[in-house]
Amino acid sequence: MFQIGKTIITDDLFEKEFVCNLKACKGICCVEGDSGAPLLEEEKAILDQIYPMVKSYLTSEGIAAIEQQGKYVLDVEGELTTPLVRGKECAYVTQDEDGTYLCGIEQAYNAGKIAWQKPISCHLYPIRVKDYVEFQAVNYNRWDICSSACELGRQLQVPLYQFLKEPLIRKFGEDWYGEIEIIAKEYFKKNM
Repeated sequence: MFQIGKTIITDDLFEKEFVCNLKACKGICCVEGDSGAPLLEEEKAILDQIYPMVKSYLTSEGIAAIEQQGKYVLDVEGELTTPLVRGKECAYVTQDEDGTYLCGIEQAYNAGKIAWQKPISCHLYPIRVKDYVEFQAVNYNRWDICSSACELGRQLQVPLYQFLKEPLIRKFGEDWYGEIEIIAKEYFKKNM
């Protein structure tokens, strides 16, 4: 474990290699699980604002789920998340012609319709950030559906912290990520 400011970071950021392999997994992380994508309190207002622009990218089932449940919900553990369709896939998910699940929010972002890429929890995945009173824990969420991403990461020799550079900077800032790079150099020096 490492500490930067008020974040406690798992060694997995340096030890694990990971590159999303969407062709292999088909984006199943947007469908599997027992609740929607975790949301920050401040992301509620963003979802309220962007929904009219995102709606045209969503499935009819996703739209119905959002209009019935709301743009965000509390899951069984009382955590703020995206709503689900039939208790399964995220209501904001879409599918392309080859059956790959994609984020409707991110599709609207890529089309230049909105300026917000997607919830930070989705952008950071497979990293999960847990807030505690004194610190934030930055942990790797191991899930067998990501085995193809782990395999591709090993083949390409891309550590998790490098694969997630953009979302880690989005979440914690450039200076924080600079500290990660310093820690990584020392870590690899000691463990080579």
